[in-house]
Amino acid sequence: MIRFTVNAKTRTFSGPPFKRLIDVLREDFGLTGTKEGCSEGECGACSVLIDGKPVNSCLIPVCQINGAKIETVESLGVPEKLHPLQDSFLREGGTQCGICTPGMLMSAVAYLRAGGDASPEAIREQLAGNLCRCTGYQQIVDSVARALGTKPKTGSKAK
Repeated sequence: MIRFTVNAKTRTFSGPPFKRLIDVLREDFGLTGTKEGCSEGECGACSVLIDGKPVNSCLIPVCQINGAKIETVESLGVPEKLHPLQDSFLREGGTQCGICTPGMLMSAVAYLRAGGDASPEAIREQLAGNLCRCTGYQQIVDSVARALGTKPKTGSKAK
């Protein structure tokens, strides 16, 4: 039996030890916010935090997370009370089709917690492992900058 914490709740899994973390989260625990993009660890859509670090959940067998703390996009906020990062994505138009958004949010929240630099270059470097095919990235960068407390310089839709 594999025991770990998901979104502040202790969970156990007794299925196949090499089942991918993304599949355990979505199929076994009903946490469908984490999206699968490429299944190869290239796009970052499936990013979750493992012990505070962004990781592609499509590459992690569940047996490797025994005792770990997992955070998914469901841990951030709810429609009635959005996380500041979610609010920034909403205000700046940082989300379009939604496939990459959960992974972007989880990578960005780790960056915010680490006291990330609000420069566009630093934000782009942090999010380099997360691909988006819709926005062209400027709105995503603006969203993270807004959440860091800086006013976006370009591409801003909301002032």
